[in-house]
Amino acid sequence: MNFKLLSLAVSGILTVGVTASAAAVVTAPPGRQSTDSTEFNSVRSQGAIAQNVEEQTNIRVYEKASPAVVTVDTDKSNGSGTIISPDGMVLTNAHVVSAGGTVNIILSDGRKLVADVIGFGEEGLDLAVVKIRGQNNLPTIPLARPGSVKVGQQAFAIGNPFGQFQGTFTVGIVSRIDPQRGLIQTDAAINPGNSGGPLLNSSGELIGVNTSIFTRGRGGGNIGIGFAISADKLPAFLTAVREGRAPRVAQARSPFGGNKSPQKVALNGPAVSGLLTDKSSVLPTDNSFFDLYSFEGKAGQQITIEMKSQEIDPYLILLGPNQREIAQDDDGAGSKDARITVRLPADGTYTLVANSYQAKQSGAYTLELKASAPTAPSRAILQEEGALVAGGPVLPSDNSLYREYTFEGRSGQSVAISLESTDFDPYVAIFGPNSRLVAENDDASDSTKNAFLSVTLPATGRYRVIVNAYDASGRGRYTLTVR
Repeated sequence: MNFKLLSLAVSGILTVGVTASAAAVVTAPPGRQSTDSTEFNSVRSQGAIAQNVEEQTNIRVYEKASPAVVTVDTDKSNGSGTIISPDGMVLTNAHVVSAGGTVNIILSDGRKLVADVIGFGEEGLDLAVVKIRGQNNLPTIPLARPGSVKVGQQAFAIGNPFGQFQGTFTVGIVSRIDPQRGLIQTDAAINPGNSGGPLLNSSGELIGVNTSIFTRGRGGGNIGIGFAISADKLPAFLTAVREGRAPRVAQARSPFGGNKSPQKVALNGPAVSGLLTDKSSVLPTDNSFFDLYSFEGKAGQQITIEMKSQEIDPYLILLGPNQREIAQDDDGAGSKDARITVRLPADGTYTLVANSYQAKQSGAYTLELKASAPTAPSRAILQEEGALVAGGPVLPSDNSLYREYTFEGRSGQSVAISLESTDFDPYVAIFGPNSRLVAENDDASDSTKNAFLSVTLPATGRYRVIVNAYDASGRGRYTLTVR
């Protein structure tokens, strides 16, 4: 999920060796002249050995664990998972397989197998287990000993970020442990699509199930703050699954932790007054307080939501009917007040998170939700029809076909981008004048594979829109509209 909680490149591993400038500080002790390079060579050798040991640990963990890491594909979403028994029990996130039923599992060797969802976590625990059919000799990852995780130890993540890079391996450390919420914080790069995959220790044991990232930007990428559900929570959950006591359907839960139901509000209704206190729900990623609201929206409605306060720094997050981020804002209404203006992509129930930018800020606020009638969007900036055909340009990351279009935009301008096709699964992305990703989308809602984006442009200049197929098999005609 690519919002303030957990939201097209995977970070590499940064290694630091001994540099020439470091050599300059290696001098002989007082009273003794250095007659050769033995002392420097010793320092350099020690650095090389340390680097080699670290590299060998990385390689060993990956080779040991990666065969048991899978992609979980539900056709409408995808994530990652860990095989925990030879007969095919796979541990993943509840939000990855929330529809239940059957899912497709893609093994590390490329085999595609069918699995049944057999259990969900309770009381907001974002865990689920699926069982692969007809297997008895699959590779597995063992669970780490309870209470064994320490801040500062190495942490390794394997998964399928953005649903396109299966088997991606990233390295970091355990940055923080939150025992009250059962979360492990890590700086190992975790991105959307890593959800449900393993967080590992240097022995290749499972220490956590990757579940979310923290980001303030619209791109939803990794900024070095990821969260995994601690393996300490797994034994009781897995026992309930094995004994048939775990729920067989997804439990009502907020994607922001806890299971409070949102307060229903009406578009174009009176302003709503709220109060964030230490009694409010707490966002696990940054310990900020929040309230949840929901409203019914129609495709094509232009809505404006404002959150104002004299006591806190308001922060707004809007999620669509599929619980994916539509928009978020900090200071869009001027001063410290927040404002979101978007055109809704689909009919359904939208979730609004009234939050504060800072942790543990208490104070009163007001919310106003205004909407126009569902009408056709304003005139098109771009209206293009084309086709992705064999022999066209491809993305080097996954060999999927793409086409590129550009338009001139201005800072603060709201644009809606739709990419429609009946021939393939569309994927759209927009890059800013500085070539940085502004936003991306695969499915506008659970009921369609067409892609949709509603964004506020961050700067004035030329923007690039990438028309793409979700995978390398995508071929056919499409319609791109930017309004």
